[in-house]
Amino acid sequence: MIDELNALLAQAKDELADARDEAQVEAARIKFLGKKGSLSAVLRGMGKLAPDERPRVGEAVNSVKAGIEDLLERAKKAVAERALDADLRREKLDVTLPGRPQKLGHRHPVSLAMDDIIEIFARLGFHVADGPEIEWDVYNFEKLCFPVDHPARDMQDTFSLDPATLPPPPKGAPDPPTRILRTHTSPVQIRAMLEARKPPIRVITPGKVYRCDSDVTHTPMFHQVECLHVEEGVSMAHLRGTLDAFVKAFFGPHIQTRLRPSYFPFTEPSAEVDISHPLCGGKGCKICKGSGWMEVLGAGMVNPDELSGVGIDPEKYTGYAFGVGIDRLAMLRHGIDDLRLLFDNDVRFLQQL
Repeated sequence: MIDELNALLAQAKDELADARDEAQVEAARIKFLGKKGSLSAVLRGMGKLAPDERPRVGEAVNSVKAGIEDLLERAKKAVAERALDADLRREKLDVTLPGRPQKLGHRHPVSLAMDDIIEIFARLGFHVADGPEIEWDVYNFEKLCFPVDHPARDMQDTFSLDPATLPPPPKGAPDPPTRILRTHTSPVQIRAMLEARKPPIRVITPGKVYRCDSDVTHTPMFHQVECLHVEEGVSMAHLRGTLDAFVKAFFGPHIQTRLRPSYFPFTEPSAEVDISHPLCGGKGCKICKGSGWMEVLGAGMVNPDELSGVGIDPEKYTGYAFGVGIDRLAMLRHGIDDLRLLFDNDVRFLQQL
């Protein structure tokens, strides 16, 4: 029987050496190790052996079984390697062919405009201040001279937030602890003055703001930057000089500015600021409706009540502030007539800018 087992191992070795695919390997496994296989037949014959021979034959059976299992594993690996080699030969790449270049991204015109604005004001001695987009109603309105019943609040449709969806107000929160999506970046000015406590204060506050509005020239979310300068002796002349320097640096030295009287609760006096249209050079065109001028921002001297509300003496210090939509500046710079194009994510459009 020992000779029969050795012959069985030799036969398995020969057959598995010739196996060319997984099916042949599996067929050999069933033939030699299956329930009705050759090794099982040998085991069934052990009952006819003398008791003293059974241990020796049993040890030989286990050795042959382990040998066949090892041959099966080697055959599987060999078949897999041959299949992989065949796939690689079949799918061979021509490395001399030119590659397909990846499309590069393009910076968004609003991002470019924001970076330019920050750089311009940095040269003028201003630094960037930041604040939360979910803002306290007190900072967004009341400390900017918008009391609860002030009619000027109707000028801004506000996204109010359900207190049940927000975490509890932290210790030291304003009273009342009402939270909204900020409608302008002016609350950051309040925070900057509260933190600084004492002038001089020279900050710009770029960021996202939110209003319930959507049409050709408005979107529910847009970008705004505001400028604040509080110091002794600051006047409208300083405001005009800063505006001129900013506009000429952003649009070009040929751009002119003009101020028209207006009203904002947080500035007194207040003004609307127009610029000569960048595309027609002030000569008049369809976009500026033939006037040669475009309204771009609101400005004015900081309301003394606002200064008092943050602990700054309005008898000693004065300041100016102005705010402008960054998206609007990007539209004017590139001659875009529909604000919604900036948010469509159309690569063909963005690559033109």
